[in-house]
Amino acid sequence: MAASGTPPAARNGDDGMLTVLFHILTNNVIPLSAMIAAGVIMQRAFSLDIRTLSKLNFYIFSPAIMFRLLYETEISAAMFGKILLFGALFMIAQYVLADLVCRARRASPSRRAALRNSVMFYNSANYGIPLNQLVFAGNPYTLSIQVLVSMIQSLVPNTYGVYAVNAHKAKLREIGRVVLTLPVIYVIPLALLLRAFETPIPPTLEAPIGYLANAFIGTALLTLGVQLGSMSWRIERAMAVDVGLSALLRLVVGPALAWGLSLLMGFDRLTTAAIIVSSAVPTSLSSVLLAVEFDNEKEFASQAVFFSTLLSVLTVTIVIALVM
Repeated sequence: MAASGTPPAARNGDDGMLTVLFHILTNNVIPLSAMIAAGVIMQRAFSLDIRTLSKLNFYIFSPAIMFRLLYETEISAAMFGKILLFGALFMIAQYVLADLVCRARRASPSRRAALRNSVMFYNSANYGIPLNQLVFAGNPYTLSIQVLVSMIQSLVPNTYGVYAVNAHKAKLREIGRVVLTLPVIYVIPLALLLRAFETPIPPTLEAPIGYLANAFIGTALLTLGVQLGSMSWRIERAMAVDVGLSALLRLVVGPALAWGLSLLMGFDRLTTAAIIVSSAVPTSLSSVLLAVEFDNEKEFASQAVFFSTLLSVLTVTIVIALVM
């Protein structure tokens, strides 16, 4: 990375943007699509058990990758607080906008929860982290911002997200019991405490944590593919509109909101750029996993992830060009 901290896309003009587009295609979109396609093929051929795959992601692979990211990445206390505040404000703003759209559409309670989740929960780990490393040339400062965003995007779906998809059909106490069984809410504070006290992880535990963390991306993408393979490929007009609105709010309105909040919070240029790029990624697999695990609008959630991922190759490139 240049001493000025300017990413390659900004330094090389049009050629740099073409390089970014090509890299996103070959290193993000095409590999993601290939894994999803493999899941579709496996489902069509063998009729896999989607709920078993979902449980593996929720209870094993997702906690492992979050633990490793938080334990290994340099994060200052000051930056931790600022990004947490931004994350909270950003979530609230997205919730309000998505809910207004749902009310205007007169959506059912289950669709409202699914649409809000598809906007609020974005792919900050297996899409956002590689994208951050590309755009900012492996800058450890911007990577720490991305890891914090990933932490928020792991914690909220496993707490509020579980509540949101069950609120219209279960009591609060029952939902609370479900949330308390999710490992990620314990993994996050544990990783932060171990890092704060510089406690080493024994090799006998470090190796299996690494194996499980490395398995997260592949398993999560295969799970999405299996879900896509098990649903009807014909989209009703009402669902198509909602999927389009979800993609618009996630890929276009999301980065604009992040830019506005960054200005209000007085972040410097590099921090602002990292936050905006982070907010531009497509809908997270978490929304699909939640929908599958708790049987809430599975087809809508899968299509929201699928189409936002396809469209993101264009929108993410435009966002990078604007912020750099």
